[in-house]
Order: sequence, then C-alpha cells, then structure tokens
Amino acid sequence: MDVHDWLREVAGLTAMRVTPVPLEELAGWRADPATGDLRHASGGFFTVEGLDVRRPGWAVPGWTQPIINQPEAGILGILLRRRGGEPELLMQAKNEPGNPEGAQLSPTVQATRSNYTRLHQGRAVPYLELFRRPRGRVLADVRQSEQGAWFYRKRNRNMVVEVDGHVEAAEGFRWLPLRLVRELLSVPDLVNMDARTVLACLPLLGGEPERAWDGGGFGAAVARSRDPRAGARHGLPELLSWLSGIRSTVDVHARPVPLNQVRQWRRADGRIAHESGRFFEVMGVRVEAGGREVTSWSQPMLAPVGTGVAAFLVRRIGGVVHALAHARVEPGYTDVVELAPTVQCTPGNYDVLPRAARPPLLAEVLGAPAGRIRFDTVLSEEGGRFFHARNRYQVIEVEEDPLPGHPAFRWIALHQLDELLRHSYYLNVQARTLNACLHALAQRPASAAVGAPISAAA
Repeated sequence: MDVHDWLREVAGLTAMRVTPVPLEELAGWRADPATGDLRHASGGFFTVEGLDVRRPGWAVPGWTQPIINQPEAGILGILLRRRGGEPELLMQAKNEPGNPEGAQLSPTVQATRSNYTRLHQGRAVPYLELFRRPRGRVLADVRQSEQGAWFYRKRNRNMVVEVDGHVEAAEGFRWLPLRLVRELLSVPDLVNMDARTVLACLPLLGGEPERAWDGGGFGAAVARSRDPRAGARHGLPELLSWLSGIRSTVDVHARPVPLNQVRQWRRADGRIAHESGRFFEVMGVRVEAGGREVTSWSQPMLAPVGTGVAAFLVRRIGGVVHALAHARVEPGYTDVVELAPTVQCTPGNYDVLPRAARPPLLAEVLGAPAGRIRFDTVLSEEGGRFFHARNRYQVIEVEEDPLPGHPAFRWIALHQLDELLRHSYYLNVQARTLNACLHALAQRPASAAVGAPISAAA
C-alpha cells in the first residue's frame, strides 16, 4: 500500500476535531490567581509561564515573553530491524492537534513522562517497555533539547533500539525501510519533528554510505562526507573548544517570571499575543480524537505568526561537504548556546526589531538561486504543543565562505555533525532536522525525481 494511502486510512480511524477556544474556557486548566501562569489541575503536563531575558550589548538587550515550561523528559524512540540486510523502522501514523495536515509519520514511541505514567488516565503507550528496558541493541540513546525560544529547558531522550526477534506492527504502526523514511523527508509536513530528531541521531550503519559512493553529484559527496575517515576544516577538539569558549563568555540571563508580568504582551479575546502582532500567540484548543490513549482533552498551544526559515549553507572543502553552523543563543537552552543552522528565523519578525538584529546571510538564503538549492521542503514542528508551526528547511550549496572569520560561525564536516549528535545539547532541533535531510540526500540518485509514488513495506 502507498504510504500516503496508509496515512489517509489511519487518519480516518484517528479523526481529530480541533476547536479553538478561549484560554478561560479550557477544561482542566486555570490561570494561577497570583501569577497568571496557566497550569493543569493535575499539576502535571506543562505550564505556560513568563520569561525575563537580558542580553547586554546585543541589538535587543532584553525582553519578556511567555514560554512553555515542561521540566519532565520524554521518550522519543524508534525500533529498527534488518530484513534481507536492509534496515527497517517501526513508524507510527499519529495525528496531533497542531498538525497542519493531519496524521504524520512519527516515532514508535513519542511520549512525555506524564503520558507514559498515565497521568491522563488513558491507555498504555504501545512498545514503551522496549525503550524503558531495552532488550535489543541500543544504537542511539541521548538527551536532546527542543525549541529554546518556545520551551524552557525542554529535553527528550532520543533512542533507536535494534531488535532481533519478531515484533508485530500494531494497528496504526508499520515497518518501513529506512531509505524510504528518509526519502519521505522531502514531502511537506509528512515526517514529524520527533521522528526527524531521532533519525538525525541514528549513527552510520555498516555499509550504508558505499551504496551512494559510486554515483556522482552532491548526494555522493554527502555520502562520502559522512565517513569518519573524511577530512575536516577544523578538528573536533578545536570545534568543541570554540563552542565551550562561547558558552563560557556569552552574557545571557534568563529567569522565569509570572506570566502576568510579561511586558508588551496582551491577554484579549481568549488569547495572549504580542502587541506588535508578530512572534507568536498563546491560544487554547479543545480536542476530540479517535485512536488515542485519551479521546478528548483541552490544552493551551503556542501558535507562531508566519513560516520560519531554517537553512544550512554547505560547501565542499577538500571534497568533503561542510555545513556552516551558527553558535546560537536561545533563552530556553539548558547550556545557553547550541549549534544551529546558518540561518534560523521567521523573517517577518524583523519588521518590528532593530535592523542590527537581522540575521547575517538572511538575504543570501532568501535570494538563493534555484541551481544552488539542494533541499527545499516546508516541514511542521511538534504538533502536541505548537499549532501549525512550520519552517522552510533548505540546504544551499555555495563555493566561497560568505563570512570568513566570523566568531559565531564555523564550517563543520558532516561526519563531525554525526559525532556531535552522540552527545547532548550540541545541535539544536532545527539543525538536527537538516542533518536528517542531508542523510536523505546521501542516498538519492542524482536523477531521482521527488514526488513519484512511494510504496510501504507490507
């Protein structure tokens, strides 16, 4: 069965009705009388609080904003098996209230601690114990951050576990070839954010790059550049020292404050929005869903204003593909700074910010000639907390260094990105998505057409 047909079939069984409602009418949620923070009656799940950020000497030296505080670490896990020598992944077709286009390909397990401890009093999470007490070979197990502009110190355990025995695909799940899942990254809004971050953490599997080495073009260069034996502009110890130096010297202070103390944000018409109309809103939704652990609930969600851009400029240095990474500060990061795409922003937000705040190379990314764009797809972000949040993900090849000597940017070889992903809090969630997209390019023949019918495994 075609993957798109399967997703439509599952979507029919897991139909979801999402109705925007005023924050004041969210069942089970209330605004704290003293602070204004939005909290669930159970004391679990997450809260919407305020954050006060100070960055002396920067174009925007300080601001306050709402932010999601979800201190628990969830599990994002994918089961892997080998069939005829080819790796396959057990993927779930899952709908979330913030998804713009219904059901998406999701990890085998995608659950917060509140979910898998059944705080919602719903059904148990399928396959959870295969990650909590792995009985197979653990290929990846690393804690990673999520959006540091919208979450306060949020992290999830990203896992890939290889199983040897038979594991049946339950209803709503399907074993799909790894190569197919990567190919589907080029389809808008199809592979969800949680699946992308786990795919990015999957290490190079034995014999994986050689299949693409015989070909030519950019895909073959990417495949060769994932080999740890490939060269690099900077040694890994040098890169780690550079990042540690920035983390140790950057002057950023972020502290939680009551939601009713955030400045320039207004609560009206059942929402919380910035007075400029930019950035994002905090809205409420009521959800009725089939095929979920819980069939109905209400919750706050963060709704961005506008589609973002996340782009890696890439360049071949000595024949090895390098990505230009940005040491980016976001107030919600656990360790202050993480490696981000070359450009990561929502362009419209800069209409109300000082010109000096505009990201370097944004104009170059927005005006990139088609012949230089190697990947270009709009993908949605996590639909459990964000409503219709989407970014345009791009990989753009350049010949020259556009920012020689810039202290906040470094060229990093693709195999070094893979190595950094074995550890926590080095690559942010947008850079992890782009790393997964680069893996997809490594396996695609130069003549392959995007959009041809793709069939799933039985």
